[in-house]
Amino acid sequence: MGIIEKMRLDGKKGFVTGAARGIGKCTASGFAEAGADVAIVDLDYDEAVKTAAEIAEATGRKVIALKCDCTDKAQVEAMVKAVVEELGGLDFCHNNAGICINAPAEEMTYEQWMKVININLNGVFLTDVEAGKYMLTHGGGSIINTASMSAHIVNVPQPQCAYNASKAAVIQLTKSLAIEWAKRGVRVNSISPGYIGTDLVLNSPSLVPLIEKWNAMAPMGRLGKPEELESICVYLAGDSSSFTTGSDFIVDGAFTCF
Repeated sequence: MGIIEKMRLDGKKGFVTGAARGIGKCTASGFAEAGADVAIVDLDYDEAVKTAAEIAEATGRKVIALKCDCTDKAQVEAMVKAVVEELGGLDFCHNNAGICINAPAEEMTYEQWMKVININLNGVFLTDVEAGKYMLTHGGGSIINTASMSAHIVNVPQPQCAYNASKAAVIQLTKSLAIEWAKRGVRVNSISPGYIGTDLVLNSPSLVPLIEKWNAMAPMGRLGKPEELESICVYLAGDSSSFTTGSDFIVDGAFTCF
């Protein structure tokens, strides 16, 4: 099998959380373009339905929409069961749902802190484990977690200690699960995007004023594009990355190099 064939995902089934828009929408599209059937998982079910229809029409793959609160264990269990039943299996997943609350530490409420930790870390743990349970008993699979360059640096000028801590924890969780499951056929890796120009960022009143400052610090002088994360995720989901586990892939235009 040649390298192009190995990069294909024909016959594979997977899901992406936080996939109704932004990074998750782009990676789900990439998976489908590579031949996979994909579930668009999001709290915003109406938008997930639109995204699923859009990707299905563009790629000809089976793409379904599922509503799930990834911090709710019962909902995560039901979501994974639905993916398996409706798509016919589960070979990969991209656990991408996350939020950021920018607030000085001394002003951040405990409720704000816990909201970030619950979604960004606990939600990833729940989806990792539930997907892992299926993969461990059905021939293996690949799990991809969205961490962040914020796991490696402290962002400025915005204060975001909860986000930074949660994403650093995601990387350590990724490595821990990779070690536990290495001999059992389940690979676990993470991606750490830099500043990405999603619609949410480009249309956020609080973030737009920061873009000029971020770009001034960026070696490439610009934000990343969501579609620039597709290829690394397709690689990690497929057979060409069969010896790749426990790794974090920083995709940040060299932002963390200084």
